[in-house]
Amino acid sequence: MPANEGERARRRLSTEERREQLLSVGAGLFSESPYDDVWIEQVAEIAGVSRGLLYHYFPTKRDFFAAVVERESERMLRMTAAVPGRPVREQLTTGLDAYLGYVQAHAHGFRAFHRADAAGDQAVRRVYQRALAAQEQQILAALAADPEFGPAFGCAPQVRLAVRGWLAFTTAVCLEWLRDAELSREQVRDLCARALLGVIG
Repeated sequence: MPANEGERARRRLSTEERREQLLSVGAGLFSESPYDDVWIEQVAEIAGVSRGLLYHYFPTKRDFFAAVVERESERMLRMTAAVPGRPVREQLTTGLDAYLGYVQAHAHGFRAFHRADAAGDQAVRRVYQRALAAQEQQILAALAADPEFGPAFGCAPQVRLAVRGWLAFTTAVCLEWLRDAELSREQVRDLCARALLGVIG
């Protein structure tokens, strides 16, 4: 095959495909190393593009990491979106199963997302905190609309605090599960489901 076939293949990537490729490479690097230890030049080298092209998409390292965090946040919000009209208890197992499937399939992105809180860059940390707030709000909205939980709790402060604590618990469980998959996905799912029902039940 011609020696420049790889170069031609790279040129065939659309703008969105190239951006996704760069974000995937970044998620892998940020998932394994602290923010300060990742160099934007590494991303360009692994992706097989020039630094100039990478900077065309992401002008700074902060912009790049923020985009990685935002991408994973959007994925997680889609995975945990409530189904209108279905009781929370019925949705919990299905939603957690889909979420854990995402965690397994996108382990690098999941780790990178949660490393953002430890990043020294305050702007990046704000992106992460906004993403967590969106997750929290999504769960609270589902609870408020639920015929079982809504009338009793609404968005009372203790419910908000309980949901925030449950998100932290679920994150810690998933990160540990990725390090040492001693439990099956079903066991982790049931553990997380019981934990949420325990704090709001």
